[in-house]
Amino acid sequence: MEKKASLLDEAAIRRALTRIAHEILEKNKGTDGLTLIGIKTRGVPLAQRLAKKISEIEGVDVPIGEVDITLYRDDLTKENDQEEPEIKGMNVKQDITNQKVILVDDVLYTGRTVRAAMDAVMDHGRPAQVQLAVLVDRGHRELPLRADYVGKNIPTSLDEIIGVNLSETDETDEVSIYSK
Repeated sequence: MEKKASLLDEAAIRRALTRIAHEILEKNKGTDGLTLIGIKTRGVPLAQRLAKKISEIEGVDVPIGEVDITLYRDDLTKENDQEEPEIKGMNVKQDITNQKVILVDDVLYTGRTVRAAMDAVMDHGRPAQVQLAVLVDRGHRELPLRADYVGKNIPTSLDEIIGVNLSETDETDEVSIYSK
């Protein structure tokens, strides 16, 4: 892959997350009943950053959880003597029933990851609402999904890839676009 351009640096990511935090608070009229659930891998630190920003704004700690959608993916098959996928599921300390769950991910592309995350959430409770916050929406949906909160819309071709690096997982904060 060849890097074409850096699209967001550390400061731009911070500003996008601050804006998303404010939008979440405005749409939900505060923090009552909110739970943030990060989709592994990079959605988890983004959810943690959003929770920290919300706490700074409102002075309230919002519950955070994480979901590993490996078991829920619709593109996993057992072929060529592959091992069974590891069951990981959700790590949420509180009951999500009747909560406003906000799924958090780095990039929204086809929508299949979000669908799998919603399946996992529904297996663990019945939230009042499920909303979606993403750092980047790159288009090319295969399912009828849209994000409620978007850090940046980056139209891409099918021959391009969006790469998100976060300091918690990659030692630096940057969103870049690559050609295949």
